[in-house]
Amino acid sequence: MNKGRKALFFDIDGTLTSESTRQIPVSAMEAIAQARKNGHLVFINTGRTYSLIEPVRRMIEVDGYCCGCGTRVVAGEKVLYSTTIPRKRGSEIKKIIIKHKLDGMLEGTEECYFRKEDPWMPVAVRMKSQMIKEGKVSSFGWEDDCYDFDKFFVLADENSDVKGFYQDLEKDIDIIDRGDGFYECVPEGHSKATGIELVMKHYGIELSDIYVFGDSTNDLSMFQLAKNCVLMGHHSVELEPYATFFTKNVEDDGVAYAMKELGLI
Repeated sequence: MNKGRKALFFDIDGTLTSESTRQIPVSAMEAIAQARKNGHLVFINTGRTYSLIEPVRRMIEVDGYCCGCGTRVVAGEKVLYSTTIPRKRGSEIKKIIIKHKLDGMLEGTEECYFRKEDPWMPVAVRMKSQMIKEGKVSSFGWEDDCYDFDKFFVLADENSDVKGFYQDLEKDIDIIDRGDGFYECVPEGHSKATGIELVMKHYGIELSDIYVFGDSTNDLSMFQLAKNCVLMGHHSVELEPYATFFTKNVEDDGVAYAMKELGLI
């Protein structure tokens, strides 16, 4: 065990990358590179499944990935953990989403899946268009039953029965309310925190040496777990009780600022 080594876990959207440009600031890339030179481990810890992190993988080199809110954990070249929703339950989930008049995306390890018919919510239209542009949309749709997916998200509007949706999924799916009618849905017992715990066990790292960086409600589990919690300038208020360091916005070099102030670089 390297007692001086820390493990740093970064959310992507709104933390590592700007919500407007989708880019990682140069200051953050340089800070992370320096942290790794200093002997620290750096992990991406994201709600995105592995199929959706390629743009970030092209931008920056890290030591591993906790993807899909803990449904797939990769350290170096080794997959420490990976799970999918059982196919039978996946088929039921698709019907539940439609039954309660929601829409969204099923997120797999290699591809993502949309309904073949055009979405009726503008935000879903934009999201599907962006995923098609990035080449991540499968030729199979929700109507097909020949694939598995790791997690999913849904979008609700004034016609959606969100309460009924919750009730039909409560036995085995954890639902994270991201606000504005956006719900992230993860197999029960999986979270960003469980991903961290697997990395800690693999490397023999103590909880006191874990640093987490985040901004939104799907970061809550890792903020509740860690002792060193860096909260971005623009953030969800639910994280504030757990934050140990408040930094600047990602666009204002918030990641590099925090890492310097905390003595990581």
